[in-house]
Amino acid sequence: MSQGPLIYIIAGEPSGDLLGGRLMAALKTLSGGSVRFAGIGGEAMRAEGLQSLFPMTELSVMGLVEVLPRLANILRRIKLTLSDIETKRPDAVLTIDSWGFTGRIHGGLKKRGSTIPRIHYVAPMVWAWKSGRTKTLARVLDLLLTLLPNEPAWFEKDGLRSIHVGHPVIEGGAGRGDGPGFRARHGISPEAKVICVLPGSRHSETAKLLPPFAATLGILARRHPGLVAVAPTVETVAEEVSAAARSWPLPTVVVRGAAEKYDAFAACDVALAASGTVALELAMAGLPTVITYKVSKLSAFVATRFLGLSFKFVTLVNILVDEPVMPELLQDQCRPDALADAVDHLLVDPAACDTQVSGARRALAKLGLDGDSPSARAAATILEFIGEKQ
Repeated sequence: MSQGPLIYIIAGEPSGDLLGGRLMAALKTLSGGSVRFAGIGGEAMRAEGLQSLFPMTELSVMGLVEVLPRLANILRRIKLTLSDIETKRPDAVLTIDSWGFTGRIHGGLKKRGSTIPRIHYVAPMVWAWKSGRTKTLARVLDLLLTLLPNEPAWFEKDGLRSIHVGHPVIEGGAGRGDGPGFRARHGISPEAKVICVLPGSRHSETAKLLPPFAATLGILARRHPGLVAVAPTVETVAEEVSAAARSWPLPTVVVRGAAEKYDAFAACDVALAASGTVALELAMAGLPTVITYKVSKLSAFVATRFLGLSFKFVTLVNILVDEPVMPELLQDQCRPDALADAVDHLLVDPAACDTQVSGARRALAKLGLDGDSPSARAAATILEFIGEKQ
C-alpha cells in the first residue's frame, strides 16, 4: 500500500472528538486505509488510531474566567503543538471546533510563515453572528467545512473557501439505541420512569451543574417515587460524575461509551442536559429534553457587557427552527425548582413531549437527516483539497 497523506488533526473537547473519530474513519475508508494521522484527540479518535500529542482533557474548559487558571498551560500546549506540526510537516492541518485553541494554532502557523494547508471543521457560530469576526477566519484558514447550509455565505464574502458538508450527528447512531436491552442489563423495571442526566463533558461544566442537578433529582424523586436516573458520561469527567452520582437521592446507573449512551437514550423517558452537541443526539433519539447551562457570573458579565454576545437561543435545535423547542434554563434560571418543574412537565404531559419531538425533527431535517453521510462528504472534500494543494 502506498503511503497516503499525513493529516494533523486536532480536537479540543469530547464533542469534537466524536466528530473527529467519525471523520477519521471516513478518511481511512475513502483513502483505502493509506491516510495517516497525528495530532490531539480523545477516546473516539484514539480508537481510530490517533496517538494524541497530550491528553485532550487539558483543553476541555469553557468560560472566560474558567480558562484563566489554566491559561499558562494552554499557552504551553499551543507552543508545543506548533513545534510538533513543524517537525512532522503534515500534508494538512485539520482542526475541529474549539476555536479558542484551534484558531491560535492556525494563527501561529500563519505567523511563522507555514505553507501547510489549514482546514477547520465546524464554523464558530458566535463569531459568525458578529459579522466582522469572519475576517479573522479568512486571514488564517484555507478551507472551512460547515455543518449548516447557510454558513458558507457568511465566510465566503471575506474570501474564505467554505463548503457545507452536513452535521455528523445524523449518522452517529443516537436514534438506534436498544432501550429494553439497556433496562434489562441494568436491572431497571420496564415500568419505571427513567431520567437521563447529562451534566456536561468539561470540568468547568460539571462543577457548575452537578450541585443543582443533585437537588433537582431530589425534588423529582419526591414527586415520582420509583424514578431512576441514568448518567451517560465521558472520559474527561467520568470520575467526577460517578462520585457525585453515588450521593444522588435515587437509584442511578452511570455508563460510558457511545453504544451505552445511545441505549440509555432509548431507555429513558426524559433528559436533563447541559447545552452542547448532546442536545442534537437527544433530538435524534426522540427523547424530550430540558437544556440548561451555567458559567460564572463574571464570565457571563464579560460576555454580555464587553464582548457584546447576545443570543435568542443557545441550543442548535432551537436556533435552526427559531423556536424554543427544547426548554432552555440558563444562568439564574438554572435552579433546582425551575429545572424540576420543566422536567416534571415533560414527565406528565405526553402532548408536550410530542410537540418537542416533532419540532426537533424539523431541526434535524435542516442538518441533512435522511441524506448522504456528512462525514463521508467532509472526508471527500478534505482529500480532494489536499490533492489540489499537492
